[in-house]
Amino acid sequence: MSGISRRTFTGLVGGGAVTAVARAEGTAEAAAPAERPFRARAHARPGGRPNILFVFADDLGWADLSAYGSPHIRTPNLDRLAAQGVRFTDAYSGSATCSPTRFSLYTGRFPGRTRGGLAEPIASRSQGLEPNHPTLASLLKKAGYATALIGKWHCGWLPDYSPTRSGWDEFFGNFGGALEYFSKLGQLGDYDLYEGDATYQDLRYYTTVLTERAVEYVGRRHERPWLLNLNFTTPHWPWLTEDDAETGAEIAAKIRDGDVLGALLHTDGGSVEKYTEMVQSLDAAVGRVLAALRRSGQEENTVVVFSSDNGGERFSYQWPLSGEKSSLLEGGIRVPTIVRWPDRIDGRQVSHVPVYTPDWTATLLELAGGRPDPAYPLDGHSLAGYLLHGKEVPERDLFWRVRGNRALRRGDFKYYRDADGGDHLFDLAADAREQADLAHDRPRLLAELKAAWEKVDATLLPYE
Repeated sequence: MSGISRRTFTGLVGGGAVTAVARAEGTAEAAAPAERPFRARAHARPGGRPNILFVFADDLGWADLSAYGSPHIRTPNLDRLAAQGVRFTDAYSGSATCSPTRFSLYTGRFPGRTRGGLAEPIASRSQGLEPNHPTLASLLKKAGYATALIGKWHCGWLPDYSPTRSGWDEFFGNFGGALEYFSKLGQLGDYDLYEGDATYQDLRYYTTVLTERAVEYVGRRHERPWLLNLNFTTPHWPWLTEDDAETGAEIAAKIRDGDVLGALLHTDGGSVEKYTEMVQSLDAAVGRVLAALRRSGQEENTVVVFSSDNGGERFSYQWPLSGEKSSLLEGGIRVPTIVRWPDRIDGRQVSHVPVYTPDWTATLLELAGGRPDPAYPLDGHSLAGYLLHGKEVPERDLFWRVRGNRALRRGDFKYYRDADGGDHLFDLAADAREQADLAHDRPRLLAELKAAWEKVDATLLPYE
């Protein structure tokens, strides 16, 4: 597959048109000069093994950044990050909801290969990522890396599951999938902010607390290369910014009264304006962490990956995609993804190569000199050769499975089964909105992609 595939849609929306929107809306650094198609640097500066900063946003939609075309959300720090590296137009999450995608990043494998990954998402103490399963952190730790996870874990609760049981030296954050941003009351109705395995009291706005911890971590004197998974909960519901402590207290009261899910879902609150504020606060938080990285002198040899765990939700800007979080339509799984490594990768580039979450596990392991465990083969493909040497990414299928949908992408074509059992075929190059169903026009291709999906599915654990 060529790094510059046939892209009617992304050539328009993912490249020049987005740049034009950014210029019109005044986002400075991402706008000029225009992005150019990805090409590996001819002569890279030699350096040691890189540090790795992987930043996850939570429920951030594909076009929620101004660098991706949002007409009303201003994200100058993330636009700058994109301008300094590679912006992927056809990047996907490993699943359509939170915890399965995190399983796919941490293990580099399809969520359905592990019992905890079958939950969509994890919602009880009996489910989680088994500590004996190799992870990105445990494999990098074997390779000599220091490892830390700050923010949302959502791969199980104590006493059986924890980042510190799965390869991370340090953990500061929440175990569950959602929490009220001030009280830290979470998905199971109890207090959910921890340092290691012990509760940590801090009733300030959660994004601020996580940012301070990340700034402290990257600013330390490190004797070894490091991996930091920085997992914000922003802009996940409830819809709160730093000025909304009073609303947060009302939500916390409902949680204490037993209406945990109803309170956290916050269906009686939020707005496009509030969501915009949340995304812009996320952008400011990432900007603070990147500034600390620059001050530390480690910026040049640190690989930064920014992405989202799934597509956007109620107030997200997704145009022109259809669907949202929980769906395997493009809006549920296509996510903004940016990669920067100043020592080895040039800036102001755009890539249209289809990639997804488990690819980053394989890629980061290779860049860091780590090795997968042969007993747990990776499902992702390393992009190291593509990013560093311009090697073509081989033709392969991207596979997704959730209880209500199935999907497989091969080249520009996508096979999709809806919740009613109907099979569809879309040409994403011509129809990223997935409205022109080619199932009747190209039955042979539909059958091929369906068979390919079923072949992978047969290797996974069945739903219980």
